[in-house]
Amino acid sequence: MTTYVLLLNWTELGIRNVRESPKRLDAARRQLEEMGGSFKDFYLTMGEHDMVAICEAPDDAVAARFAITLGMSGNVRTRTLKAFPEAAYRELIGTL
Repeated sequence: MTTYVLLLNWTELGIRNVRESPKRLDAARRQLEEMGGSFKDFYLTMGEHDMVAICEAPDDAVAARFAITLGMSGNVRTRTLKAFPEAAYRELIGTL
């Protein structure tokens, strides 16, 4: 499984209905699980982004489809980062 960091910000609609956000998170977890992935961590954050999710997905196409699905709801906008674990980092750097 590949790890992805999702940086999320509420849209105007999302913040207007923020009390429903936990239910939306639960639904997003189920959606990603149905796609073969999972949430590893989730954080409410202060600063440039409202929330951060650490997720795993079988491949980039699943991660992209999940992010697009989240955006289609109109409640959040996402930025997705592909994350390499320390072992992969060391291997990549070692090939330089």
